[in-house]
Amino acid sequence: MSDYAVPEVLVSTAWVADHLDDPNIRLVEVDVDTKAYREGHAPGAQGWSWNTQLCDTVRRDIIPKDRFEALMAASGISNSTTVVLYGDNNNWFAAWAFWQMKMYGHADVRLMNGGRKKWLAEGRELTLAEPAPTPAAYRAAGPDLSLRAFLPQVQAALASGAAALVDVRSPQEFTGEILAPPGLPETCQRGGHIPGARNIPWGKACNDDGSFKSADELRSLYGAEGIDGSRAVIAYCRIGERSSHTWFVLKYLLGYQNVVNYDGSWTEWGNLVGAAVETGAAKAVAA
Repeated sequence: MSDYAVPEVLVSTAWVADHLDDPNIRLVEVDVDTKAYREGHAPGAQGWSWNTQLCDTVRRDIIPKDRFEALMAASGISNSTTVVLYGDNNNWFAAWAFWQMKMYGHADVRLMNGGRKKWLAEGRELTLAEPAPTPAAYRAAGPDLSLRAFLPQVQAALASGAAALVDVRSPQEFTGEILAPPGLPETCQRGGHIPGARNIPWGKACNDDGSFKSADELRSLYGAEGIDGSRAVIAYCRIGERSSHTWFVLKYLLGYQNVVNYDGSWTEWGNLVGAAVETGAAKAVAA
C-alpha cells in the first residue's frame, strides 16, 4: 500500500487482527445491510447504523455536529483515538463514515482494506458479542464544507466547466435504464445523469477480494476518462455513499487535491424541476 499518496489511511486485515486488543484503537463496522453486524463481526468492533446514527433523517443531511460528538463519546472515541472503519459492499458506508469523520476534523481515521468481505473470506474470527465501551469526551471541529458539494456548486460547475463530474453509479443507472440498484428504496423521478458527467463505477476501483487496486491501476482507470488531478472533481452517486468511496480513492489514494463529494447526488438532481438530464452512454473524452 506504500504506492498510495496517503498510505496510512488504509490498514490490512492482518493489521486489524494484530491490534484487536489495542486500547487506543476503536474498530467500527458500518454496513449497507444494517443486520449484518449482528450476524457476526470482528471482535471488539462496534456497529453504527448508517440510516439512523450517521444521518439526520428529518433534514436528509449528514449527522449534525452535536449528535456526531455524542456518537463518538458513546463509542469510547476521543479526539486522539485511532478509528478503523470497515463494512460490507467493499466499504461503501465505511467510506461514507470516513468522509463524515474528516468533515468533523477527526485526525486519525482509517479504512480496513477489503472490508467485511475480505475479513470473512480469510476466515478470520467473528463474534456476536457487542462491546460496551467506556464513554469518552469528544469535541468536533467543522463541519469542513470544503469536502462537500451542495447543489449550487454543482450547478455552477456545470455552467462554467470548472470541475469534472464523476458519476460512480452502475452503467444502468447512468444511462437511465434503472433508477436505483435493486432493493434500495431511495429513488428519483427521472433516470439518467448530469450532463457531461463521466461514468466510472465505484466498484472498478476494487479488486475481486474487495481491496483497492494499486495506485497505477487507479490512475489508469480514472485517467482514461480525463480524471487526472488537473481539474477539480465532483463525485456523485445516488445518495452519496458510493461517491464518498470514490472521493476517498481520488483524494487519499491518488492524492488529487480538489475533490468533493456531492452527497445530494441523483436523489436530489433527478428530482429537480427544470434540471438538465442526459440519458444513454457518455460521449468519448476528447483527445
